[in-house]
Amino acid sequence: MPTTVPTLPGITSQIVATNRLHVHVLLSGPEDGVPVLFVHGNVSSATFWEETMLALPDGFRGIAVDLRGYGDTETLPIDATLGLSDMVDDIYSLVQALGLGQYHIVGHSMGGGIVMKYTIAHAADLLTVTLVDPLSPYGYGGSKGVDGEMTYDDGAPTGVNPEFVQALADGERGLENPMSPRNVFRQFYVKPPFIPENEEALISSMLTTRIGDDWYPGNSVPSNNWPGAAPGDRGVLPAFNRKYFDASALPSIEPKPPILWIRGADDLIVGDMAMFDLAALGAMGAVPGYPGAEECPPQPMLAQTRAVLETYRANGGQYEEAVIMDAGHSPYLEKPAEFNAVFHAHLG
Repeated sequence: MPTTVPTLPGITSQIVATNRLHVHVLLSGPEDGVPVLFVHGNVSSATFWEETMLALPDGFRGIAVDLRGYGDTETLPIDATLGLSDMVDDIYSLVQALGLGQYHIVGHSMGGGIVMKYTIAHAADLLTVTLVDPLSPYGYGGSKGVDGEMTYDDGAPTGVNPEFVQALADGERGLENPMSPRNVFRQFYVKPPFIPENEEALISSMLTTRIGDDWYPGNSVPSNNWPGAAPGDRGVLPAFNRKYFDASALPSIEPKPPILWIRGADDLIVGDMAMFDLAALGAMGAVPGYPGAEECPPQPMLAQTRAVLETYRANGGQYEEAVIMDAGHSPYLEKPAEFNAVFHAHLG
């Protein structure tokens, strides 16, 4: 089955039957090369990794996976109560089907959170770990403080812009709607005014996202806490809320593969005042009824990640934090030379 999104020269597409589901992957480099497994973020697919795969040094095999609910992988529901662990198990089933042995693993954004949980489960298989602008080890939404304490016991606050969800469902490709995928990509996925050469393929990738309660955005339940909604038990946004997602066990794993945390200096999606964190938006006056920072402070995502990785180091692991200047949420797209210099050194 060919991919529904056109690929760059040098990238091949394959459906792999695993013991869990049929997984779509993109491949680059020699078949006997050292595997580098790439995991994409939310509202995207393996397509986002193509240029990074093609730039791998000689002797490496790029393998980028479409997660369930994205791209051309079999569409199975996402059980939010597993905190993205169903995706962890999907990737492991792919690794077993491909017979990879030991390999490097890379995750962007939501994929970074999945890779943290994957590392906890399968540390001995991993040569290195690369986290690109990742979710906090305490997920996205519903936590406060450096130690990731839940803000409210039901996971509130949670929410999503319904206009963006509708634009995805409608397959919008234009610029007229401020919440169209293209506008969201240009404003938040990257730092304006950057526009990549392969933007059409990236927009097509975003539009492969399955929409609904079982996928994106997932379901929610009424809450007595601000702003009146808490995560439900189905779909992707609840799955990476603090209610269900916790990768803070990372420092206790053995063995401890070297970790590279690489991020754009001007990331608006993951940060200590993130533009998709309802608490941060409330603090900015963008969401009415905000109860104040004492009760519901913005999630300090960078501080949470750094604290867990510092504990990883204190427990005998290695990690490096690399910041790519003048880049947003996708530094591998925006500043590939700077990104690859750090990334390739880490692979080495």
